[in-house]
Amino acid sequence: MSSRLFAISFDAHQPERLAHFWSGVLGLERADDPYDGVALLSGNDGGYRLGFRPSQTQKAAQNRLHFDLTSSSLEDQQETVARALDFGAQHADVGQGPDASHVVLADPEGNEFCVIEPGNNFLAGCGFIGALACDGSQTVGYFWSEALGWPLVWDQDEETAIQSPNGGTKITWGGPPLMPDPGKDLHFDLAPDDDQQAEVERLLSLGAKRLDSAHGGDSAVLLADPDGNEFRVLTRR
Repeated sequence: MSSRLFAISFDAHQPERLAHFWSGVLGLERADDPYDGVALLSGNDGGYRLGFRPSQTQKAAQNRLHFDLTSSSLEDQQETVARALDFGAQHADVGQGPDASHVVLADPEGNEFCVIEPGNNFLAGCGFIGALACDGSQTVGYFWSEALGWPLVWDQDEETAIQSPNGGTKITWGGPPLMPDPGKDLHFDLAPDDDQQAEVERLLSLGAKRLDSAHGGDSAVLLADPDGNEFRVLTRR
């Protein structure tokens, strides 16, 4: 029994508008799967989609999860930044300092993301969406490795990273201290390989917690990982 990462999903005040932004920046096509929001095909070896689900939650702090986009050259990095700005992004200050070689931006709803400089060996071969960088503990990295069946590709000094056996986007956790819950953020949508309830019980045994609001829409079950980040277990797809 295991789960597949079906989507990395944004809380979105305007799902169509936000999907249009990310489709334009990343060059992604819309998926036609049943989904309670808008979904884009990521085109990444990790096999997930980008989801945009309607939410009225207000963003209260820096996101715990953000994308790191890769670059093949300085010109490529500059082109990605310029394209994102054209689609409605803004520069963001998260304390990176004036000498940072990566560029920090925020999408039209304030979700931060980074355009990484060329030559980053850790993200080599991971695709345009090189990493989903998460604020989180070593424990939560271990949890998601077991939950998804993605092996650890980094585990040092309380920092962890996992990657699909097929390659593609890495998911990384930076260790303590844990940033406050931003309210509006990105979340995981999981698709069980078989029975939804049996998979929920497996995830609970790994350290997930069932939330008081048991259902996350579209017959999904709403859980939280060991760091308190909400995620959904969908019906089988």
